[in-house]
Amino acid sequence: MKNLKKKKASAQNTQKGSKKRFSVESDPFFNEDNDLKRRKRFGDDEDIESSDDSEDIYGSDDEGVDRNERKDEEEEEEEETAAEKRKRLAETFLHSMRESKRKEEEERESGEEYDREEREAMRDSWMVDMLQKEQMEGSGRSRKAIASRIQKPTEGFHLLVKHRQSVTAVTLSDDDLKGFSSSKDGTIVSWDVDSGKTEKYAWPTDEALKSHGAKEPQGRATKHSKHVLALAVSSDGRYLASGGLDRHIHLWDVRTRQHIKAFPGHKGPVSCLTFRQGSSELFSGSFDRSIKIWNVEDRAYVNTLFGHQSEVLTIDSLRKERVLTVGRDRTMHLWKVPEESQLIFRAPATSLECCCFINNDEFLSGSDDGSIEHWNVTRKKPVHIVKNAHASLQSVGIEQSNGALSNGHMENGTLNPQCHSSSALSWVSALTVCRNSDLAASGAGNGSVQLWTIENESKGIRPLFELPVAGFINSLVFSKSGQFLVAAVGQEPRLGRWGRIADVRNGVFVHPLKHS
Repeated sequence: MKNLKKKKASAQNTQKGSKKRFSVESDPFFNEDNDLKRRKRFGDDEDIESSDDSEDIYGSDDEGVDRNERKDEEEEEEEETAAEKRKRLAETFLHSMRESKRKEEEERESGEEYDREEREAMRDSWMVDMLQKEQMEGSGRSRKAIASRIQKPTEGFHLLVKHRQSVTAVTLSDDDLKGFSSSKDGTIVSWDVDSGKTEKYAWPTDEALKSHGAKEPQGRATKHSKHVLALAVSSDGRYLASGGLDRHIHLWDVRTRQHIKAFPGHKGPVSCLTFRQGSSELFSGSFDRSIKIWNVEDRAYVNTLFGHQSEVLTIDSLRKERVLTVGRDRTMHLWKVPEESQLIFRAPATSLECCCFINNDEFLSGSDDGSIEHWNVTRKKPVHIVKNAHASLQSVGIEQSNGALSNGHMENGTLNPQCHSSSALSWVSALTVCRNSDLAASGAGNGSVQLWTIENESKGIRPLFELPVAGFINSLVFSKSGQFLVAAVGQEPRLGRWGRIADVRNGVFVHPLKHS
């Protein structure tokens, strides 16, 4: 374990010891031609408008967010200890649960009569059972058996939302009713899961961005398009966070779709974002090799975590104060935030590309050699490795559905990955797990999304079904119920242009999952 370094000391050490600064010219992502040719529309589908590709970048200052802004307020009020805060939050949670149960009982029509003491006893018993179940699911000791009930697919992915350029991120609200997606052209849209009706997020003016906290360009970073690389939505559905090449985290109000805050501080593109479940705590990863913690409710910077020796690519978190990150330094870090420590897991022989939690003690990672690793927190080596997870597309017996699919042809193009020579096609570029269940999914650029069954007692994963969809799978997310899977598909990989499949659609694709 390594001690996490405080922000100020770490920033100084990084400035002294670093010999190589992040360069816009050295990153392949900045070589994109701004004069992209307009693509033809596909049938009657409507294009989503793209934002300007050549707006100024707002670089960050080296000190990040000024932590003294609320100094006067902090001096006026007595500081709350960590134990007092935990007690207060627990009491608030228990009170809300009791009130919810009481209202449910009042509304329920029942012929039986209970006195007040009996009702309170039943309510407390129900609450204890619910908390025990949640604790067991969070620790992985209790896992919903969904994978065994998934029926053999008879239909494929269908296009729900079309984007003009490659889709880089997709996420769902906690109630699974609304989705959010972003693309390389700076477009951010929300959409209804059932109807696909979209609403666009409008970027504010340069003056408005500055008033919301954005900083002026610094160093060589003076101009680029507003590529969005990452999205995250809070558990309460109030906030949407986005990050990209302008080195800022942008906070949006989901109800009004208005920009409300820009967090500076990162010195490289913001590559990944995640909200801690049930809280307003936001974690961001960047090409500057750091992970930063923010409190979106207070609009405040909290801390910086240092440890990666190269760009941070993917990040994930659950309800517990733990963060999982993957970097180009062939390592995966499990950060234990309260203890200010970290566990480092090194890839056996290749570079890691993505990661996700199964539960607090188990997680998955995907590599650029096409393998998927199953890890346990007690071991420094993978407990199970699936090699060539996306090496070839195996038929799953999908029948033709409304002319969209027919043994090798898909709605999103032609399934013929051999005609593309890029090695990026076999990279495992996206991973997701249906929370508190035994169902996982992975995606690559060779025309497939693979469903996996997670076996108990860390025995590994085994393939379930392979779902064809042409294009690079840049992001995946399950609905909470496991009733459908959403994929962000693009002609190019999320973080670069080292591969391209020109004859596929950029968009959000949905695959229904029928349960027995």
